[in-house]
Amino acid sequence: MKKSAILLIYTGGTIGMKVDEDLQALTPFDFSQILDEVPELKKFAYRIDSYTFSPLIDSSDVEPSLWVSLADLIERKYDDYDGFVILHGTDTMAYSASALSFMIEGLTKPVIFTGSQLPIGSPRTDGKENLISSVEIAAAKDEDGHALVPEVCICFDSILMRGCRTSKMNADNFRAFRSENLQPLAEAGINIRYNTAIILKPSDWDARPIFRKNLDTRVSILKMHPGITPQIVREILCSSDTRAVIIETYGAGNAPSKEWFLETVKNADAMGKIILNVTQCIAGSVNMDIYATGKCLKDIGVISGYDSTTESALAKLFYLMGVCQDNATVKDLLKLNLRGEISK
Repeated sequence: MKKSAILLIYTGGTIGMKVDEDLQALTPFDFSQILDEVPELKKFAYRIDSYTFSPLIDSSDVEPSLWVSLADLIERKYDDYDGFVILHGTDTMAYSASALSFMIEGLTKPVIFTGSQLPIGSPRTDGKENLISSVEIAAAKDEDGHALVPEVCICFDSILMRGCRTSKMNADNFRAFRSENLQPLAEAGINIRYNTAIILKPSDWDARPIFRKNLDTRVSILKMHPGITPQIVREILCSSDTRAVIIETYGAGNAPSKEWFLETVKNADAMGKIILNVTQCIAGSVNMDIYATGKCLKDIGVISGYDSTTESALAKLFYLMGVCQDNATVKDLLKLNLRGEISK
């Protein structure tokens, strides 16, 4: 079996920083010298190349244009590498991983997002372990020469998670990400243990993926909270600038039962808006058949997001609206499990 080839893609973020002794400040290092910074990678005997975005992008400044650039880069380099490791800031990593999950149809190779809470040049950095594990997983193949994990994933603190199932949960801990509604795809201990039963596989290993780079971003998010005003709800749900709205509801999909709220939702539905219901809870699922308010929303035409994360729901809408001009079709497709993003 030929030596695996991995492309490291550095977009920005903490992992690519080291202390400049002259400036006494954190500055990005040259990723073409990654093997000098992380010499442990040489022991794998993989071919490891790097690509650095210029300018580098702070995680908080990430926009869909970056996702299009990433998809375009992977498409151009797809035949040259066995796997891709994307180094990304942690704040919006779950959004980017969710987006790439939907934008690449029929993936046959790993696309692993990782990063760190401390710079790779820091003595206590978590960046080296995250990077080493990501590279090893991206290169891993079965006895037939197929990738063990042909998915878009996030690898962080020894845990490999499905990209469209993951959210950032902690700003201070090395275990920054969680995938509460799905078990890890792999866990890196003394050995890497793969949960092969839940890893998605392509229907045709020889088919080239389809890269969907047309995104419709006319989506707003309405987070329910006590004291929310009719004006705010109306402005978000009925705005002429939005095609879809994600409502982050309470518990299993509940929202206020007040007449003004339900009437506003009805008006938005009558305008043809796509309205998707996801829960604010870290774990669990929307079930609009349990309580009266949930049933009212369902009767109006609100679509259940089941147990999807907000990040995944946003990416799914961007993707579906980019490929479908008809809102009724988008509503139907939202109910389907397209990339393992919902338990259905």
